[in-house]
Amino acid sequence: MKKIKVGIIFGGKSAEHEVSLQSAKNIVDAIDKDKYEVTLIGIDKQGSWHLNDQSSYLLNAENPKLIQLNKSNDNVAIIPGSENNQMIHASNGTGLDKLDVVFPIVHGTLGEDGSLQGMLRLANIPFVGPSVLSSAICMDKDIAKRLLQSAGIHVAKGLVYTSANKGTISYEKAAAKLGTPMFIKPANQGSSVGVSKVKTKKEFEQALALAFDYDNKVVVEESIIGREIECAVLGNENPKASLPGEILPQTEFYSYESKYIDEKGAELAIPADLPEDTTKQIQQVAIAAFETLQCEGLARVDFFLTEDGKIYVNEVNTLPGFTKISMYPKLWEISGLSYSDLISELLDLAMKRFEKNNRLKNTVWDD
Repeated sequence: MKKIKVGIIFGGKSAEHEVSLQSAKNIVDAIDKDKYEVTLIGIDKQGSWHLNDQSSYLLNAENPKLIQLNKSNDNVAIIPGSENNQMIHASNGTGLDKLDVVFPIVHGTLGEDGSLQGMLRLANIPFVGPSVLSSAICMDKDIAKRLLQSAGIHVAKGLVYTSANKGTISYEKAAAKLGTPMFIKPANQGSSVGVSKVKTKKEFEQALALAFDYDNKVVVEESIIGREIECAVLGNENPKASLPGEILPQTEFYSYESKYIDEKGAELAIPADLPEDTTKQIQQVAIAAFETLQCEGLARVDFFLTEDGKIYVNEVNTLPGFTKISMYPKLWEISGLSYSDLISELLDLAMKRFEKNNRLKNTVWDD
């Protein structure tokens, strides 16, 4: 049987670069080698694309604090619109073998915000995960929550500030509207990068400065007291939801460190200890959020579950972490889908969507 040629694109210029390297390593280790032939393309922090060898694409691969992309001397570039040479060697212009599908496991800015997805669409390459519109919407916490709220899905109350009006931000006004503590977040980041929990004016001002280091738009949200629940969603037209899991942070909140570096930073209850009707309700809301935000392929929906049973969507992540301690693959494992089979399912969904889109007409008149 001819193997399917899979490109795994990883790394990137965002603050989540190292998380992406870990995700790529886990996917490479788990993918069905009998079914797929893997091409590794690592993006360094300057944005250059490197064709990497599986035996040497990472440095310090077992240490999440020191992990690095091992840059190659073979840079590659995408060629929009080409049927055969979707990518070329930058040094001499010769083509790489044609890829059947790409898994773009690039977290954060320029990876899951629609930028990379748009480039892959221009190159006519099928890819895992939501397309341009959904990726961009879900990356922007402000826009995503407006759409969720319009669909009748509960979200936290918040205030939005941009770099243009940050001089008007008042701790007193924010606290009067949202109460304390508050959460301050860059609007367009993931993995809790730049996120702070604040209780005082001094903490508020420091957290704003940190958040504006990562984005030109910042969201200030009320703190919702509740259990942190996550649910994985998989599919295109008829998505399905996994059993929910629960995050039990051992620190102030579920931070970047807790998610990807400190295995003791949070306990994961998988599946979450919930009544059957609550589990079903969370799964229904997860699918509703997935569809409201036009997701395809995969997404992880993060919730707060309050003591009185109210369900709030906190975030929808379109390229969730695939590290060894990441929730998305763990939730599907407990729901009956192994890590390797999950990767195969995602690649299959990507190719089916590509075939469906290719049936659309791109001319007004038939020849």
